[in-house]
Amino acid sequence: MSPSICWLCNLFRDGTSGIASKMCLEEVLQWSQSFEKLMATKHGRIIYRSYLKTEYSDENIEFWLACESFKKIASQKKRISVAQKLFQDYIQPQAPREINIDSPTREAIIMNIQKPTPSCFDEAQKIVYLHMERDSYPRFLGSEIYQNLVRGLSARRREPSVSIEERE
Repeated sequence: MSPSICWLCNLFRDGTSGIASKMCLEEVLQWSQSFEKLMATKHGRIIYRSYLKTEYSDENIEFWLACESFKKIASQKKRISVAQKLFQDYIQPQAPREINIDSPTREAIIMNIQKPTPSCFDEAQKIVYLHMERDSYPRFLGSEIYQNLVRGLSARRREPSVSIEERE
């Protein structure tokens, strides 16, 4: 079993700490209503990122999150530095974490990288978001990770507050 799945299994070992104690069943069930609802929550992004690691496609959410941070950079000097790093890591051909975008989008970024604006990665970010929404998200909802999370939170809701030692 991969480390990310083991990490998720650990969510339910202690009902008083960890990420599972901060989530409720209603929140997790809302994730199945739309990809937008999943991505709108901190815990949804954390769990989805772990799932994408099991698919070896976590570069998509990493790029999307990096773009969200990039848009908030006020300093032009820092924006140039971060834009070049994003380009090297995700955009340039054979980049270590290369994302799947079309050539016109890649070429537009190359042209704008010297004087990047907060929106210079918007088209690439949109493409990656759509890839995640159409491809990985439906598999995530049917995955063992998501299904076990729903089952665990459902069981926690039905059980009285009892520690693991008392149950055994």
